[in-house]
Amino acid sequence: MRADMDGEQGMSETGKTRRRRRTREETEADLLGAARRLLERDGVLAGVSLREVAAEAGVNHGQIYQYFGSRQALLRAAAADLVERLTIDQDGHWDRPFPERRLAMLRHRLEEPELVKLEALLALDGDDAFSPFPRFPQTLESLERDKANGSLPEDADEVAAHVMTAAAQMGYAIFREAYARDTGIPVEELDERAAQAFTHMTAGLTAPTPPHEPHQ
Repeated sequence: MRADMDGEQGMSETGKTRRRRRTREETEADLLGAARRLLERDGVLAGVSLREVAAEAGVNHGQIYQYFGSRQALLRAAAADLVERLTIDQDGHWDRPFPERRLAMLRHRLEEPELVKLEALLALDGDDAFSPFPRFPQTLESLERDKANGSLPEDADEVAAHVMTAAAQMGYAIFREAYARDTGIPVEELDERAAQAFTHMTAGLTAPTPPHEPHQ
């Protein structure tokens, strides 16, 4: 009996080795895990070979197209999966004040630089299905709560504040190693100094807008 590529080894009633077929959810998880490992190993700019992903996951190459439809869709799913892992619900992430949430996301992005590069490439590739804010409705709820409890001023443009702090996180995460080389500052030290500067930036966004003074 030929072993099924998409399964796990076991013993049949006759004592022969057989494989248990994985569920679709298990296979998708294995493919996403394989894509993440290859991105971490080879880097985003090296590209992702679907045949390599299939071999790494131990599944048939055709199943990638069956489950995801295209290479772009697989990469989108891998990015979304990583974002989901970074958004730590169990530590009350969404209930934190605006500055704390943004600083936490900066630190999370620094832990997953390949995710940031992957998101940037998907955006630059003009992928209309790519979503940089996959949980935006939940984000809006937190931003509205920030204004209600004073974490953001009542007259703040909360969406623009979220977008621009996200852009600062992305930009620093992409260029951090080049910034470290040019400044001569070790990456770890630069990360901490950048985090402090980012904290001051977000603090400025939480300050009330001063009243407009008439021109003298």
